[in-house]
Amino acid sequence: AVYQIRSIAKRVDFLSIGSNDLTQYLFAVDRNNVRVSYLYKALHPAILLVLMEICEAGKNAKIPVHICGEIAGNPLATIVLLAMGVNCLSMSTHAIPLVRKVIQKFRMSDSEKILAKTLSYESTGEVREYLTSVLAERGLADLINPGHH
Repeated sequence: AVYQIRSIAKRVDFLSIGSNDLTQYLFAVDRNNVRVSYLYKALHPAILLVLMEICEAGKNAKIPVHICGEIAGNPLATIVLLAMGVNCLSMSTHAIPLVRKVIQKFRMSDSEKILAKTLSYESTGEVREYLTSVLAERGLADLINPGHH
């Protein structure tokens, strides 16, 4: 579906991304299997590029893009997802206040620059380090959970 997203977007009213499954499928890894779960990286550059492709297809087709899964409630990913053009973030209730704090500290013009820089990185570690520094600069270091992937 990712490779045909532009064709799909022409025929639907919205796009909805299940980020957990998408990540598992792209990396061929079960995040619940302790032997391979360390390979599950929601902020991996490949995942971010796929999400960007889906969002661009939504924009081109003038339809909303929704996302659910761990990444939707991850404060490190919030600004990047919104800059990509995600219209709706579906998350667990405990993540709502964290994501709201992030949204309140940024302007869309900031987010576009952050997205461009984020997409330039080649590893999950670089992405996490950069986004962590971005949040810390805004006084949001307390929102960063090292357990997120």
